[in-house]
Formats: sequence, C-alpha cells, structure tokens
Amino acid sequence: MILVIILALLVVNIVLTAITMFSITSTNKKTAAVVADIATALSIELASEDEGAGEEVTVAISDIATYPIADQMTVQLRDSVGENADGKSHYCMVSVVLSLNTQDPDYKTYGEGIAEKEGLIKNEINEVIGAYTLEEAKTKQASGELKNEVTARLQDLYGSKFIYDVSFSSIMFQ
Repeated sequence: MILVIILALLVVNIVLTAITMFSITSTNKKTAAVVADIATALSIELASEDEGAGEEVTVAISDIATYPIADQMTVQLRDSVGENADGKSHYCMVSVVLSLNTQDPDYKTYGEGIAEKEGLIKNEINEVIGAYTLEEAKTKQASGELKNEVTARLQDLYGSKFIYDVSFSSIMFQ
C-alpha cells in the first residue's frame, strides 16, 4: 500500500515538474521576444552564435595586397562654429593606404583595376574627412573612428568588403 502511495506521489511530482517546465519555457521565449523588440527599437545589435560578433576581419599577411593612393591628399575641413570658431580655414593632409583581401571573391573583379577608380576613392575620402571640423577630425582620428568610417564608405562604394582596412600612413591637421 505504501508503495502505491509513493508511486502515485512520484507520478504527480513528474506531472507537476513537466507543467512547470513548459510554463517556464514559454515565458522565457516571450521574455526573449520582448527583449529583442526593445533592442530593435533602441537600435541595439544583438549578435547570435551564427553571426560574427564583431566586424573585425582577420586576414593572413600573405593574403593582403596594399594599394597606396598615389598623391598625398589635402582635404578642407568644415568650419568650426560657436566657441571654437577662429574664422580660419583648416585642412587635413593625409596619405592613404588601402588593405585589400586577395582571398575575397570580389578581389579579382575590383582589386586588380582599383587604380582606374582612384578618383572615386579619393572623393569618398574627401567627403568623410571634410564633413568634420578640426577638433572633430582630430578626435575621430585618435579613436580610430575616422579610418573605420572611410573603410565603411569604400565598402559601400564597391558593394564588397574586399577593402577590409584603410590606413593613414601620415596625417596632419592645420
């Protein structure tokens, strides 16, 4: 008789555990969906295991081709306004080197003829750097944001990530 009572209690325990498990799982899924909706509304990217957690691309040194932009570029910076306005025009002199991934499928298409598009590349660099005041450009260059923005614009220009990095071999502000 005691064995029957123990068996009945064991079955009830298993049933209640299963009910609890299903209710917690469904609540957990709903909570994850709410968090994802909030993150989307706040424009926060959530990296999953399928996606790369970062934009950092690692390319072996043997798979890198560099393309130095032939001339040192002089870019006029946006005029400062407010307290920092000194009434002078400021310029940035920069030498740019593009790092190309030779293993990227688009390298054969775009990489070998990159010299023909140098004018477009210089235009994108001018637009990015010229959009900032002297103070903003110095800050963004120090933090690495300036080269990241130039890299992103060139990747958008080509519609490819075969240009995976942009380096400033020399950069001066005046």
